[in-house]
Amino acid sequence: MLSAVLPDLEVIALVDIRILIAEKDINFIEETSELLEYEGYEVQKTFDGISVIKLLRRNEYDILIICDDLPELDGINVCRQARIMSESLILMLSEKADEVSALKGYETGADDYIVKPVFPRVLTAKVKALLKRITPASEQPVRKLIFGSLCIDTIAHKVYIGSREIALTPKEYRLLLLLASNSQKVFSRQNIIDELWGDDYFGTDRTVDTHIKTLRQALAPKDGFIATVRGFGYTFREDGKTG
Repeated sequence: MLSAVLPDLEVIALVDIRILIAEKDINFIEETSELLEYEGYEVQKTFDGISVIKLLRRNEYDILIICDDLPELDGINVCRQARIMSESLILMLSEKADEVSALKGYETGADDYIVKPVFPRVLTAKVKALLKRITPASEQPVRKLIFGSLCIDTIAHKVYIGSREIALTPKEYRLLLLLASNSQKVFSRQNIIDELWGDDYFGTDRTVDTHIKTLRQALAPKDGFIATVRGFGYTFREDGKTG
C-alpha cells in the first residue's frame, strides 16, 4: 500500500481499497471490474460461493459484492459466513425485489441490498458513495499529485508534464507513484523491490536501476524529479531540479 503525508500539496493520503466481486454473469463482472479499477480500486473476481469463502480465508477486502444466487454456495450463506469471518462491507445483488428477500439479505449481514438489473456504472457509483460515508476525508483516494509541471493522475493512472502525456509501463508508473507519494523518504533498492515486486521476486536488485533509468528517460527533460542518494538509494525531488 502506498501512503504518505504531503504537506505542501493538495494531497493528504493515498489508500488502497480492495474489492471482491462474486457474480455468475461474466459480462457484468468484467465491465464492473474494469470501471472499479479505473477509479483506482484493486479488484478481485470470482464466480461461485465456495471460492469467496476460500479467498476470505487468505485475504482481506474492504468491500464484498455478492450475487445471491451464486453456484456451489448461494449468496445468502456466503454473506452469513463472510460476516463472521470479515468486517468487510457487503453489497448483495439480487433479482428478487420483494420485501422478504431484501430483509433476509440485511438480516444475514448485507450493508446494502441492490435489485438487479443494475448498470455497472450505477453499481460503481454506489461503491464510491458508500466508501465516502465510511472513510475519513483524510484517507480517501486523491485524484492528482502535482509538482510544478508534473501531474500524476492516480485514478486514471496517467502522468503528464504540462499538457503532454508521458507513456509509462505499469511498473514505471508504480515506481514514480511510490517515490512521489513519499517525497521525504529515501528508498533502497530492496525497499523498492519489496513494494513493487513483493516477496516472490528472486531476480537481482539491479532491475531497480534499470527501471529508474527508463523512468528518467520517459520524464526527460524533467528527469530531475528522480534523484539518486549515493550509498542509500533513490528519492523524489519535489522541485524537479537536478544536482
